[in-house]
Amino acid sequence: MKRNDITALHSMTAEELNSKLQVLQRQLAEARLQHAVGKLSNTASIRTVADDIARIKTVLKNQKLQAQK
Repeated sequence: MKRNDITALHSMTAEELNSKLQVLQRQLAEARLQHAVGKLSNTASIRTVADDIARIKTVLKNQKLQAQK
């Protein structure tokens, strides 16, 4: 995820972030399955998708904390 994409995450609503999170979690599950079968050509994609999931969860947590204040 590029820096522009990360800043765009902060402007997204919680619903948009949750839907993007679900898509990325499906991608991660598919990539892990392909890796287990031996058909995944780019194993680094697992790491990048997992990192993107962590970024989205961080933004969601920050939004939740801001709403509580």
